[in-house]
Amino acid sequence: MPLSQPGLVEVAQSVYAYVQPDGGWCLNNAGLVVDPDCVLLVDTTATERRTKELITAIETKAPHGPDYLVNTHFHGDHTFGNSYFRPRATIIAHADCARDQILAGPGLRGLWPDVDWGGTPVDAADITYTGNAAVHVGDRRVSLLHSGPAHTSGDTIVWLPDDGVLFAGDVVWAGTTPFCLMGSVTGSLAVIEELRGLGPRTVVPGHGPVGGPELLDQTERYLSWLMDVAIEGVARGRTVLEAAAAADLGEFGALLDSERIVGNLHRAYAELDGMPQGAQIDVGIAFAEMVEFHGSLPSCHA
Repeated sequence: MPLSQPGLVEVAQSVYAYVQPDGGWCLNNAGLVVDPDCVLLVDTTATERRTKELITAIETKAPHGPDYLVNTHFHGDHTFGNSYFRPRATIIAHADCARDQILAGPGLRGLWPDVDWGGTPVDAADITYTGNAAVHVGDRRVSLLHSGPAHTSGDTIVWLPDDGVLFAGDVVWAGTTPFCLMGSVTGSLAVIEELRGLGPRTVVPGHGPVGGPELLDQTERYLSWLMDVAIEGVARGRTVLEAAAAADLGEFGALLDSERIVGNLHRAYAELDGMPQGAQIDVGIAFAEMVEFHGSLPSCHA
């Protein structure tokens, strides 16, 4: 049964997903891997209040808190709580994630000035890696996989091969619209195919309920459909907003945050125009057009 309040869901022995309903803007998931001698946390949350709720939940399984904290990417909803796990936790991220987190700073807060962000300083990684890496939590290997660009250029996929558990970050979504504005649509599709090859039994998306490999399929279907919308839009000479307005959402109409189609189309149009995957585009313009398409600022309940 889906959670109605944030809470831990055991997805394997001593492995937990921390799920924040309903998975909309800035309501992300986290993860916890527990051993008597070592604890690893995957991501934090967006605000001081929500981070303190996460800490309370962690203390029921690991009273001393995490020794390692892995950030799956740089966005503030996954990283703004980092400082609350100091000084015990060592923060690990892909090198591009750490770079982009510093460059972005607290900018996410400016998109929703009415949210009570609390004391959430930008706190980047202590250890960065390129390629792939691994952490051992007791006898359990936790693989840190990087490919893409996908959701961003610095995504980390946290893979527990012995348990078949995949913490996918925002490369995979459940019940909410995927978002590739700062990464790549085509890159996301390639990464999803790579993740399918791992054979995960349990998939923890960056937002939304925990599921299985069907979440890979659902995210893939949306992104493939989006590329078709972009190809048709370019062929017909439509602007991004015109293509979004003309699109028939079909099965994707039930997903949260449908206005993300505009940001996604900005990325898809850029790729069709030859821009490299993950290259920087004007996020401010894209977000402003998402607001225009939505008719108001999208809701953020962080």
